[in-house]
Amino acid sequence: MKDYLSDVTKIDHIVTQYVFPFAWHLAGAFFVWIVGSFLIRVTQKILQVTLKKRNVDPTLINYARSTTGFLLRILLLVAILDIFGIQTTSLSAIIAAAGVAIGVAWSGLLSNFAAGIFLIIFRPFRVNDTITAAGVSGTVREIGIFATTIDNGENARIFIGNNKIFSDNIINFTRNPYRLANFKVQIAYSVDPFEAMDRIRTALAKVQGVLNPPDLTSEILEFAPSGITLVFTLPCQAANHDSVVAKGKRIIYQVIRDSNYPAPASQIIQVKQI
Repeated sequence: MKDYLSDVTKIDHIVTQYVFPFAWHLAGAFFVWIVGSFLIRVTQKILQVTLKKRNVDPTLINYARSTTGFLLRILLLVAILDIFGIQTTSLSAIIAAAGVAIGVAWSGLLSNFAAGIFLIIFRPFRVNDTITAAGVSGTVREIGIFATTIDNGENARIFIGNNKIFSDNIINFTRNPYRLANFKVQIAYSVDPFEAMDRIRTALAKVQGVLNPPDLTSEILEFAPSGITLVFTLPCQAANHDSVVAKGKRIIYQVIRDSNYPAPASQIIQVKQI
C-alpha cells in the first residue's frame, strides 16, 4: 500500500512540476503563434496597400512585403522560445555565426541579392519592359530577389542572375517614348533615287503603328558597287516595333515590284589601256 501511494505521489509530482507547465507553455506558444501570424499578415497587407497608394514599383512592394514578413517571423520565433524559457541570447549568437558561415558559402547568392536591390533602386528596367541584358533579349516578367525572369522571342522563359545583369550593359527598348524601325533598300543606278524614296516613304507612312510626329525620314546611305543604298527610319511604339518591321518589308517589296525597278547589279568599270 505504501509503495502504491509512493508511486501515485511521484506521478502527481511529475504531472504537477513538468506536464502541466509544459502543457501551459505549449498552449501559450500555440496561441502566440496564431495571433502573431495573423498580425504579421495584417501588417504585410497594410504595408502593401500603403505602398500601392504611393505608386511604388510592384517589385519593390514585393521586396518590402517579404522582408517585413521574414523579420517579424524571426521576432515571433524568439518570443515563442522565451515562453519555453530558452535563453535566446546564446541562440542569437549561434544564428549570427551560422549566418556568417552561410554568407561566406553563398557569396554568389548574396551578390545576386545585392544586385537585385540596386536594380530596384536605380530601375534600369521594369516589369513588362523589353530589354537586352546579359546576352538575352526579351520581355521582363519578374525582378526576383536573386534572379530576373525574361521571356524571349521564342516564348522561352529565361532566369538570369541579377549580378550578371547588373554587371553587363542593359539595353531598354521601352524606356523612351518611341522606337525607330530602320530599313535599308538597295536600288540600281538606273533608278532615280529621289523618286524611289518618295514612293517608298509614302507607302511606309501608311503602315499601321507608325507614329506622326516624329516624321518618317529617308536618306541616301551609300553608293555601293551594286547600286545605291537608301535608308528609311520609321518611329513607332516599342510594343509595335516587330510588327512595323514585318509590315514595312512587305510594303517595300510591293513598291519595288509594282514600280518594275531592276535588280541591283555589280557595275564593272573597264579601263581602256592606251
